Amino acid sequence: MIRGMPSGGRRNGPGLVRAVASTALLVVAGCGYVVPREPAVAPAVAPTEAPVAVATDGRGERPTRPPGPTPSPSTAGPPPVATGRLPEIPSVALQAAIVRFLGSTSTPGISATIRWPDGRTWTGTAGYSNVGLRTPVTADTAFAVASMSKTFTAALILELVDQGLLGLDDPAARYLPSHLLPAGSVDPRITIRMLLDHTSGLFDVFLNPKIDPALQSKPAARWTAARALSYGGKAYFAPGVGWHYSNTNYLLLGLIAERVTGRDLGSELEHRFLGPLGLDRTWVQASGQPRATVAHGYDVGGPRAARTVRDLADGTGVAPFTSVITALGAAGAVASTSVDLATWAADLYGGKVVSPAMLAAMTDDQQRTRDYIPGVLYGLGVQVFQVGPWTTLGHSGRLLGFRGQMRFVPATGVSIAVLTNQSRADVAPLVSALLRIVLPPAGGPQAGRR
Repeated sequence: MIRGMPSGGRRNGPGLVRAVASTALLVVAGCGYVVPREPAVAPAVAPTEAPVAVATDGRGERPTRPPGPTPSPSTAGPPPVATGRLPEIPSVALQAAIVRFLGSTSTPGISATIRWPDGRTWTGTAGYSNVGLRTPVTADTAFAVASMSKTFTAALILELVDQGLLGLDDPAARYLPSHLLPAGSVDPRITIRMLLDHTSGLFDVFLNPKIDPALQSKPAARWTAARALSYGGKAYFAPGVGWHYSNTNYLLLGLIAERVTGRDLGSELEHRFLGPLGLDRTWVQASGQPRATVAHGYDVGGPRAARTVRDLADGTGVAPFTSVITALGAAGAVASTSVDLATWAADLYGGKVVSPAMLAAMTDDQQRTRDYIPGVLYGLGVQVFQVGPWTTLGHSGRLLGFRGQMRFVPATGVSIAVLTNQSRADVAPLVSALLRIVLPPAGGPQAGRR
């Protein structure tokens, strides 16, 4: 079973957190998706064969809980402003770290971007976006970002709350199109907030073992939300008394946003965020037209000495393939570049996307969920946790053929996005390594080296 976030836990008594087990093969919990198909496989790309290009301008997914309350960007104050001569970007060291990761994990392709608060960016790429054609990854290569999509959905919902079109503590069922949902599938006690922070108790439809063969049988088929939701199951717990990561929550939030705004998710994100922020290589694959070449997703298998890669492309241009992306909807259908994603992290958590009140609500909600969650803090669509000495905001994403992370360090204003077209190797160690190169020990001056 592949998991990006912990499967979750519920408070079953004082001091007891019990993990919820599942035998499902399809887990899009940040997001993980396993397809037991057996098409022809090709030898994995040898590290020495992978082209390298540089463009200059852990368990991260089971993080250690930082001690005490974590300040949100809205209360922590602005990041420090650099004065005098800016340190050089340590491009050589950064690129070397990417190449080492590529070689040690047999990752087909990778793209990483770091963005500083003064506007400087560094992007490093290595490997292939299409192994069969030996097409190198470039700064313009897009990847399926899996559950990092939830950050876009959460921002949209919070903006609708800010506009008075929704209330965080409104019953979610009030806004859901009942004709799309199985009768009685959404408890009237479930609120918008509970969907955002995964305290609804709703069963994750992607943990239903029956959904796997249905999705894999016709990978190029388009799914509706109603079809995905038909794989629902018994609630994990009563609303508001536990925490369990569930993609069902965000699938429903997408339906709510579309009903309230009268537009599809892709159009609404473009109108509110993507266009104004200049994220012109980011789109919702389920409904939008491609804005960049998307890397093929690969299932990397076998022992290290004889790795194989299996191309998951279905020929439609949707990555990894159409059925799972359209089934996921607002829970995981976005594609983006590392450049756009690092910009999004900086803008979202740096206060340029939602109002200060909504940003505070997003991050402060981790105080509501902290007692339920083993090893991770989760707010309204945001993970709050440590990377080395640094408290970060962001999200991870995992989907068969793709794995990545986006992080923002409020104390420094630095953001980072790392995207790969494989799901076997955790990118958390690479994120940590890159941040160690560009950030000093906590509290020290920012440094750079060549």
